[in-house]
Amino acid sequence: MHYSLLVPVYNEAQNLPQLYQRLQPIMDGLDGATELVLVNDGSRDDSLHLMRELHQKDQRVCYINLARNFGHQIAVSAGLQFVRGQAVVILDADLQDPPELIPDMIALWKQDYQVVYGQRIKRKENWFKRLCAYGFYRVLAYLASVDMPRDTGDFCLLDRRVVDVLNAMPERNRYVRGLRAWVGFRQTAILYHRPPRYAGEPKYTFTKSLSLAINALVSFSRVPLRLATYLGFLSGLVALIMFILVIYWRFFAPNSPLAGYAIVILAVLFLSAAQLITIGILGEYIGRIYEEVKARPLFTVSEVCGFEFEENKS
Repeated sequence: MHYSLLVPVYNEAQNLPQLYQRLQPIMDGLDGATELVLVNDGSRDDSLHLMRELHQKDQRVCYINLARNFGHQIAVSAGLQFVRGQAVVILDADLQDPPELIPDMIALWKQDYQVVYGQRIKRKENWFKRLCAYGFYRVLAYLASVDMPRDTGDFCLLDRRVVDVLNAMPERNRYVRGLRAWVGFRQTAILYHRPPRYAGEPKYTFTKSLSLAINALVSFSRVPLRLATYLGFLSGLVALIMFILVIYWRFFAPNSPLAGYAIVILAVLFLSAAQLITIGILGEYIGRIYEEVKARPLFTVSEVCGFEFEENKS
């Protein structure tokens, strides 16, 4: 198998027929054997039924049915465990990642780039989501301990060597595009305008996007831990200032309107907030340690189909 196209799927029954229709001529035109790997991430619509139909129609279509919904990043990680190609292209099923860019990615791969990632010039989404995405990628690039490309998603081409390295990583809280940057190798970007979804509702809600952002920051930066330390020093400084003020009011300005309980209450509230923020930051890191030490498998699979085709063919 020379090329693998990996697509995580969650409730994308409206998009799968059009996705296959656009991928089919691309697969036909590639210069090597190609497989289309669909990962069903616990869909509750007809996505799995359509995958079975596509496999019956085209033996190049393989699918993995996860036993439940594990999330987009785990679905991508599951697919990477099964793909067989020397070059693996990851794209979403909503057609916001243009399949027509795949030949261009492969051309760059043949120029000895091990990672070719899609970088968005413009995205057709509401202003709030664009603003949040713009801010997140720049904050992450500033805080991360590795060089994080801005305005990039999971749309990319990975060389087999990169896939093998990603598969060898045991961590549970996965941010694939961050891991992709961490592994190194020779990387380049391909610029594109990101279109709107072809059909259906976005699967990344604000809550899920926020959770992914927190996961990315905690996974690739220790700055939040340093922030807790800075808050501790700031709280100590405020406490020292309050001590000096109380002594001053006691001996030199006993009738000052600021000598009452209001300023003391404000200081206590500030110190309490600093403590809670610090505990919350520590909890995020400790929670990840807890997830890692349990050493559960990343995912469970209830059905796999199509991966025996190449062996039978040979």
